[in-house]
Parts: sequence; C-alpha cells; structure tokens
Amino acid sequence: MERDVNESSRTFPIREAEFAADAYDVERIRADFPILSSQVHGHPLCYLDNAASAQKPRAVLDAVRDAYETTYANVHRGVHYLSERATTEYEAARTKTRRFINARHDSEIVFTRGATESINLVAASFGRAFLAPGDEIIISEVEHHSNIIPWQLLRDSHGVVLKVAPISDDGEIDFECFEKLFTQRTKLVAVSHMSNALGTIQPARRIVDAARAHGAWVLFDGCQAAIHLPVDVQELDCDFYAFSSHKIYGPSGIGVLYGKAEILDAMPPYQGGGEMIKTVTFEETTWADPPARFEAGTPSIVQAIGFGAALDYVTGIGKERIQRHESDVLGYATQRLAAIDGVRLFGTAPAKASVLSFNMDCAHPHDVATVLDRSGVAVRAGHHCAQPLMKRLGVTATVRASFAMYSTRAEADALAGALQSVKEIFA
Repeated sequence: MERDVNESSRTFPIREAEFAADAYDVERIRADFPILSSQVHGHPLCYLDNAASAQKPRAVLDAVRDAYETTYANVHRGVHYLSERATTEYEAARTKTRRFINARHDSEIVFTRGATESINLVAASFGRAFLAPGDEIIISEVEHHSNIIPWQLLRDSHGVVLKVAPISDDGEIDFECFEKLFTQRTKLVAVSHMSNALGTIQPARRIVDAARAHGAWVLFDGCQAAIHLPVDVQELDCDFYAFSSHKIYGPSGIGVLYGKAEILDAMPPYQGGGEMIKTVTFEETTWADPPARFEAGTPSIVQAIGFGAALDYVTGIGKERIQRHESDVLGYATQRLAAIDGVRLFGTAPAKASVLSFNMDCAHPHDVATVLDRSGVAVRAGHHCAQPLMKRLGVTATVRASFAMYSTRAEADALAGALQSVKEIFA
C-alpha cells in the first residue's frame, strides 16, 4: 500500500541565525559532543581520527534514542500509527539527504549500509547491465579499496578492463595522463572526490567534462568530500555519488547512493527480498521503482532518522562556516608539523581539506600512533585502505590526523607536542 509521506517536523539543528555573521563558536559546538569531554590515559581526549569516523552530537544521540523509545516500527508496510510515524521520519531523512547534495528527486537517493555497499551496488547492477566484456573503467592511484575491489570483481567476473590514472607527487590526478587513458571503449570513470589518505581534492567538474567528451559515465566516491566540501550533484553532473552517514556525524550502518533517476530506472535489482518488488509469483517477479528497488528487506530505520538529525545539525551551523574553520585548523596544524625536524608530510596539493598525513624518521607509524595515544591524541596509522597509494608514495603506512568541525588549534598544538615525545623516546 502506497501513501503520501510528509517531511517530518522534527529537526535537531543549531540554527544558523543564532551565530553572528562572522562567528564560529567551536567551544559551543564541542559542548554538543559528549565524548569530547572524555579523558584518555589521564589526558583530555584529542580526537583526530575523523576521516575514519566522526563523533556524534547530542542531537543525533537524542534522535536515535527518541526513535527507539517513541517511534520504532517497520516502515512502508504497516497501517498502524507507529509504522506511519516511522515511515514519515525515515522518508524525511531521504528528503534531507536529497537537499544536502541538491539532487533533483527523493527517488534519486538510495539508502545503503554505507558507501562501500553503494559502490558495490553500482558495480553489481549497473556494471553487469550496462558494461560489456572489453569495456573500460578508469580509476586512480589514490583510491580507497572500496573503489578498487568492486571493479576488480567486475573485471574478473564480467571481463571489463580496469585502467589506473597516475597521480602527481603531491597527490593530484595527473590530468594529462588521465585524459590519455580514454578510448572508444571507456564507459565509466570511478574516482574519489577527496582522498581519505591525503585530503587531496580532485577537480571533480573537470573529470566529468573529460568523461562526457568520451561518452563515459562518472561515479564519485564522496565519503570525505560530502562532509568537508559543498556538494551539488546537479552542478557536478555526475551519474553516481556515494557517501556514508558515520563520517557526517551520523550513525554507522547507513550510507547513500545518489544516482540519476533515468539511470536508476534502467538498472536491475542488486538484492532480492521484501519491499523491492511490485508483484511476485512463482513464475515471475516485477520490480518496484527506485529507490525501493535497491532497498530490499528491513532498512536501517533508526540509523536513517539519526542521519537526518546529523544533516540538520550540519546545515544548521552552515557548511561554508565549517569549511572555513576546518581549513584554518588544517593550515595551522600543517605549519606546526612542518616545523618539526624528521617529519615528512604527504599530500601537499594546494586543493586539500581536513587530512594531514605524515611520517617520522625516527619511528614506525604504528609506534608513533601508540605514543600519541598515551598522550590522549587519537590518530590513525596504517595504509588507510589505500595500499596502492602507499606503494606509489614509497611507504607501507602513514600517520593520519584528520580534523572536523569541533577540531581546534589547541588540538593541533597537542598533536605537535606529543610528536616531540615520540622524538624523545625513539631518537
């Protein structure tokens, strides 16, 4: 039974009007994140692992708890009050997501378990329906494994050809080499909008224009860009855009695949089950229209509601205001670390955001991260699910500090101070 669902009136933002035109009250924002008041090994928590997963504001925690306490029921299928209310909240999150990236229609927003599933969905459904053996897909050296392996699986099962665009020493796609990879068989370009390991922002619109000149479709892995950059999928004119809730201060276990309506309409199902059908007999099944066609089974109902609250929170503060603040902290942290002898920075392109990757001459990245943790500084050390990129950089791992709306210059100072402790221990 289909029904009209109005957007929920429940929102959890900080109202942008409450901020002065030029003000950014980071301490007020930090107060909204309970975990940031924690102590770690006797030190205030300095959380710099936001590229892996961001912390959650009270607005999201309250929305999740409230949904379980007052709203929870399965969506779309029930005629009772709780199901109607849960459906309203769930579909409101879809509308908020559509507005967040400026898609044309709610039906272009498919909820998945995360960006990884979003990319796998495209590879499994679009790839098998639209690509033929011998057709070519272009990716780049900077990609996360989630934007490499699905295409390798498609290559191995379907016979497509995978081409890899090289990057420059500072982490940007080498555009001259990129354009030379195109042939008449190039059908898809699948690249990250912003690198999770380096923070490099790739020239998304230029990539789309190059692909269009050769009749190719475009998918962006937008996991990092969706939170740190303004994203307008209509302006980009990309065909697919994948990102995750948990990096945008929302719950884990839910992600987004944006796809142009006409392409989603032509794609076959990714999984079979409840909700994704129109009719079922033992002889034949017909499919529901998107997005339901790609959301088989009971979805992540409460996670979607929490995600909607996270989008309210971010848009309430203002993405441009957040971006300016993060850029200031990143620039300051970069200066602090560049001044430390024995620190090597990676990803030095002018266009970058939020991520500061580095190594120290005196210690392995895992040892560096361990010492930093004892000082309360949480960073990530390893290959960051980007082993081909590490090979290109000539290292096995890096230390990655990544910043968010609640990061501060004081935390950059704490990071730099803790690195001095590393030198004292290992030098």
